[in-house]
Amino acid sequence: MTDAARWLLPSMLDMQAITDAVCAPLTDRRAGKRWWIAVLVSLGVTGLGAIAVGVSLAYGPGMWGNNSAVVWGFPIANYVWWIGIGNAGTLISALLLLTRQTWRNAINRFAEAMTILAVSIAGLFPILHLGRPMYAYWLGPYPSTMGVWPQWRSALVWDFWAILSYLLFSLIFFYLGLIPDLATLRDRPGDRGWRRIWGVAALGWQGTPGQWRAHQRLQRTMAVIATPLVCSVHSIVGLDFAASLMPGWTESIFPPYFVVGAYFSGFAMVVLLALVIRATLRLEGVIRPNHLDAMAKMLLAAGSIMLLSYGSEWMSSLWTGEAADLRFLRFSFTGPYSGMTYGMILGNCLLPQLFWSPALRRSTPVLVIVSLGVLVGMYFERILILCNTLSIGYEPTMWTLYVPTIVDGLILFGTGGLFVLLFLLLARVIPLVPMYEIRELAESAR
Repeated sequence: MTDAARWLLPSMLDMQAITDAVCAPLTDRRAGKRWWIAVLVSLGVTGLGAIAVGVSLAYGPGMWGNNSAVVWGFPIANYVWWIGIGNAGTLISALLLLTRQTWRNAINRFAEAMTILAVSIAGLFPILHLGRPMYAYWLGPYPSTMGVWPQWRSALVWDFWAILSYLLFSLIFFYLGLIPDLATLRDRPGDRGWRRIWGVAALGWQGTPGQWRAHQRLQRTMAVIATPLVCSVHSIVGLDFAASLMPGWTESIFPPYFVVGAYFSGFAMVVLLALVIRATLRLEGVIRPNHLDAMAKMLLAAGSIMLLSYGSEWMSSLWTGEAADLRFLRFSFTGPYSGMTYGMILGNCLLPQLFWSPALRRSTPVLVIVSLGVLVGMYFERILILCNTLSIGYEPTMWTLYVPTIVDGLILFGTGGLFVLLFLLLARVIPLVPMYEIRELAESAR
């Protein structure tokens, strides 16, 4: 069986059929009722989040559940969770490109779009967490006549540069892959205004052999750069914790463990997006059950690595026998947050083991349940990393619990609504599946 036969329906082996299927949501400007309902719902949720942010700015961080001990609460947990989802998109696309995985063609575009949206949302939280966001520009090296420079030992400065460099790189990588498809939209009949916009964005692309050679060379080069960049970005996020002296954080496994966690949660989001795009944009001929099977295998592998990482972390505490680490471990499994600990193990480690079954790897309900379980489990992990350690540190007089407020919850759900809203709008502006790569795959079957 050829790659094209595995990853495309026979009806999609025709070049024109591929172009028509991918362009239909863009050139047909009439949005369906379901799309409008989804937009209105996500807009309403985003509005609630915006109100919560406004309350936080007006009255300060006292509106959150943070206290004198747990100074990092929902804002930083949300940041780490969103940056993890964002880090995965470009990493997935780059790794699959370098390893010549042809099933990448159907998922790389919306995975890269997911990166840009998630990283942009993640970048809001460190600024909001400052308490005085009007001074956020202090994080960067700006011309300062007063000689006030950023505190380079601050984790916030590390995060500022990690997010900025990764976001800029992801935008360039995403836009590079988009250029040939923008030229296709420019040359198709349709609304003249949109064709002009797509034409300007296509940068004069004509599809000459020289342009294709330069395009593919640059794309492979950027993919080579992307892999260490993504690993370094989330390693920096892990070092925010590992470079401290707090119990439960001084773990050398944190940087690679955070990278795998980012890839894990990001791939779970990619699976959900693939299912939604496949159903709503009528792209069943391009996103096939074989794609779902391959992505389920990736979740199985990542879930097994996460189980090994958790076990290594717990065994390290038992092996050292340090009182603070043992107290932290006991608190994780028997304390007030123990429910989230078991939820984390269920979502991140046990549910992915269902994918040892080939039938379950292709089952849409199972894929949805496991992917949602991974996203929830990874969020529990982010909360636990913060709250378990800060609630029961070295000084007993500082022991206190973290209880989130309604403002915390609304900000979290508001960012989720914003992500969905931006993705819905993006689906009406650019093709979420790359036409030229799918056409290359179909051409290989001839």
